[in-house]
Amino acid sequence: MQKISALAITFNEEDNIEAYIEQLSFADEIIIVDSFSTDNTVQLAKQYDVKIIQRRFDDFSSQKNFAIDQASNDWIIFFDLDEKVPEALAEEIITVVNSENPYKAYHVKRDFHFMGKRMKYSGFQTDISVRLFHKQFARYNGKPVHETIQTTEKIGKLKHAVAHQTYKSFDNYNQKLSHYSRLQAAALYKKNVRPNAYHFFFRPLYRFLHQYFLRLGFMDGKEGFILCYVHAFSVFKRYLQLWTMYRKID
Repeated sequence: MQKISALAITFNEEDNIEAYIEQLSFADEIIIVDSFSTDNTVQLAKQYDVKIIQRRFDDFSSQKNFAIDQASNDWIIFFDLDEKVPEALAEEIITVVNSENPYKAYHVKRDFHFMGKRMKYSGFQTDISVRLFHKQFARYNGKPVHETIQTTEKIGKLKHAVAHQTYKSFDNYNQKLSHYSRLQAAALYKKNVRPNAYHFFFRPLYRFLHQYFLRLGFMDGKEGFILCYVHAFSVFKRYLQLWTMYRKID
């Protein structure tokens, strides 16, 4: 039997950490790399048979690649804390890694939920991410946000999906997007990108039009409009935060 390591990176995930550990208890080891949480994430995790390492956060890719390096096993599952892994998917993962000639990496479909509704459109109808892979053939890239797995191997796709429950409240979701905007702004600042009218007006407008019309966000009803709007506004905030960096404004 092939052994599996379940990995996670955390910061203030006290609402999700116990459910994450319990739903991935089928793995042979669970490793949590925590960015010095200020809530009860670490204390709650210590109640379980898991390995906890605290490391200063620099970017998502570096944090995840560090976690991979700590794994004892070749096969890695790397789910987000707000993804709900059904039992059928857990069984499929075990079956796949023990099959005769498995792929070296597998996509998992994510069913995105927002404001209590599953979003079938708004750009999320093709939302898939690599969540299972062999560590000798895959690493995360260097993007500041929305990092992806890089591999030269062919990627398979698992049949069962996860429920992506990223929404807790509107303020919480907006704060998460603001955090991503700051990380993206910092990356642009390092590249000496200076914001202009194109960035402030046309980039946010394009994001809204793309998600709401081209990606059929209008078919998700009022929740689709809200989702597309806040994503467009997060693009505006990215360049506003970049502008404040050049002006030395907090």
